[in-house]
Amino acid sequence: MPAPPEPAQSIRGCLDRLNQQWRQDGSMAALWQDWPKLAGPSLADHCRPLTLRQGVLSVGASHPQWRQALLYSKLQLLAAIRAAGHPVRDLRILQHHTARRSDPGDPLDEWNRHPSRTDVHGMATCPRCGSPAPTGEMAYWGHCSFCRSADLGAEAARGTDQ
Repeated sequence: MPAPPEPAQSIRGCLDRLNQQWRQDGSMAALWQDWPKLAGPSLADHCRPLTLRQGVLSVGASHPQWRQALLYSKLQLLAAIRAAGHPVRDLRILQHHTARRSDPGDPLDEWNRHPSRTDVHGMATCPRCGSPAPTGEMAYWGHCSFCRSADLGAEAARGTDQ
């Protein structure tokens, strides 16, 4: 007969044990969790830990001014990280552009603003090729989308010839 299963544990208990293991292992998860307290609210909003390799924590800053602020407060930040029990020997400060996705909004609004909409912008004649084209394209590129495509193809061909 198999051994009886261990008694069920609460989710809270499981999460507490996981948190303790993170702390013991000196993992990035623990650093992520402590980051707002360690860096302070202003730095934490614009800078974040990226990697921890061989005791060197790489921290990314969203803008050169925030990178400068990190460099200025590097020693204090390193002391706070060590005092919290994280096994970090040194900090490496990097420029890191986070790609925060903005809310794209309603796709219908985007479609209504699209320069190729003839029902919204009307029609005109392309000054280059003389073809009828949406007025929005003329305002956006100065010519129709077919001429724009030809320009992009020519630019790409010149780039590969060099």
